[in-house]
Amino acid sequence: MSRRTGGCLCSAVWYMTEGEPVMSALCHCPSCRRSSGAPVVAWAMFPQDAFRITRGELAVYESSPGARRGFCARCGTTLSFEATYLPGLVDVTIATFGDPAGIVPQMHIWHRHRVAWLDLRDDLPRHEELPPRE
Repeated sequence: MSRRTGGCLCSAVWYMTEGEPVMSALCHCPSCRRSSGAPVVAWAMFPQDAFRITRGELAVYESSPGARRGFCARCGTTLSFEATYLPGLVDVTIATFGDPAGIVPQMHIWHRHRVAWLDLRDDLPRHEELPPRE
């Protein structure tokens, strides 16, 4: 089983994931942009029981009803996202893993909110909102 570790900028909060992500995506939604200060955020989705904090404690902000963003209260690094519409799952920011190159995004989500000056020239599928659920 694959184990990955990661953490925030100041190293106050560390986490571990087990297994492979359920999916991974580049998110263009306004909430992700504002919470990260970046034009797009790369996320890897895991079952909740495959993600655990190993050092420190996540601060949590409810960015919209039923959506909770986990971050370091000391340095502000965005680390996780959970939502009632994704029961049993947690998204983890790929850039905070010790080896972020180990998880490659599979798609773009909320592409209709893409910042006009950002032109990513990859061949990944683009979904105007969330991808269809299987």
